Amino acid sequence: MTHFPTSVPLGTPAPASPVNRPAVEFRAVTKRYGAFTAVTDVSFSIETGTLVTLLGPSGCGKTTTLRMIAGLEQTSIGSILIGGEDVTTRSAAERDVSMVFQSYALFPHMSVLDNVAYGLVVGGMAKRQAEEAARAKLELVGLAGLEKRLPSELSGGQQQRVAVARAIVLEPRVLLFDEPLSNLDAKMRRRVREDIRQLQQSLKLTVVYVTHDQEEALAVSDRIIVMAGGKIAQDGSPRDLYERPASRFIADFIGDANIVPALLEARDGGLGRFKVGAASLILPHRDVAEGPVELAVRPHAIQLAAVGEGSGGVPGRILYAAYLGDHMEYEVAVTLGGREITLFACTLDVDTPRVIGDAVSVGFVPQSVTVIPA
Repeated sequence: MTHFPTSVPLGTPAPASPVNRPAVEFRAVTKRYGAFTAVTDVSFSIETGTLVTLLGPSGCGKTTTLRMIAGLEQTSIGSILIGGEDVTTRSAAERDVSMVFQSYALFPHMSVLDNVAYGLVVGGMAKRQAEEAARAKLELVGLAGLEKRLPSELSGGQQQRVAVARAIVLEPRVLLFDEPLSNLDAKMRRRVREDIRQLQQSLKLTVVYVTHDQEEALAVSDRIIVMAGGKIAQDGSPRDLYERPASRFIADFIGDANIVPALLEARDGGLGRFKVGAASLILPHRDVAEGPVELAVRPHAIQLAAVGEGSGGVPGRILYAAYLGDHMEYEVAVTLGGREITLFACTLDVDTPRVIGDAVSVGFVPQSVTVIPA
């Protein structure tokens, strides 16, 4: 695996000033296609040198938002600023951005070197100078020595790196990625996302990255903007979104989560005592009122014990069991809030697996349980 040069992780960006403006800014942007509204009143800013991911399910508006940054779509209402300059009505060629497409969009009849140098040559740079710049970027992405090959002679991961080199050789103010890993297998996706993150940090690139893959977003991002129904559902760091989801949708969408009914019995300072069936948990109450609430319980927060071994647990029954090498996955039926629900659980105990039909006592690790705000 090729690793790009590393750097010290980026710190908190300084406040915007005349010489340190947000790299990208959306001001109350709406995009309509006839009677259909794809993006509704979206506002955000992206600081220079950060990687921000637009995340969400299909049809949420994330790709439309990216295409508006690129100038491939025009806003219906609102303004877009890049480097503090209003580019709302400018064409794609006038915005100083480069885009890495899902399909890579490499010229099949051109060599790797010619593909990377193409934008510079079209922009008026002398061919020899453009090729020198292209060679430098190919070396940066770990493709030195492959300059004469055609795209068809490269693996999917190598083609992706060519597309990245072609984008960064233009030295854009903002680099855009549209579902860049969707054509790669699982192992290659992990490798290439590490490469992209290391490249972004080492060169302090400003990157806007679109994906529907939650794990991918958590792995590469300084910040994640989750979209749903054309609006921003939550905007924050990967840890904020995973550990402090702002809604039921976010809790269910960011990583696997079991949505469990509970009762907040009492509050004391920032903590509350929650009742989940027979189990009692002390958790940050996140300002919810006493009474019925919902908790987001991560699969690894569920502890399974034989009946009689776990005191104060919730009675359950194994519905499904799967061995995945380094862990077991289970579906467990429990009765909570007067109805039967199914919990998804993961455990590292692969030596003494439970089988379908086993009666178990279900407990919860408080550190991986969070309250869902009303």
